[in-house]
Amino acid sequence: MNIKTMIAVAMLTSVAAPAFAQSFYVVQDVKTKKCTITESKPTTTETTVVSGDTVYKTRAEAETGMKTVKVCTSN
Repeated sequence: MNIKTMIAVAMLTSVAAPAFAQSFYVVQDVKTKKCTITESKPTTTETTVVSGDTVYKTRAEAETGMKTVKVCTSN
């Protein structure tokens, strides 16, 4: 393999890798008290993160985690 090709692949990989790292949060709407899963941490006061400091790597993990959060299971 050509050294320039290897360097180009390494550069592209380092730039693209963070785009694949997703995080999921369990949030609760303040008004309706309904829990949902979001891909970004809420920045408004309309929703609150109810999973504490837990950031889930997959949606499936977040769905399982949502079932264990007390405020989400009581509604």
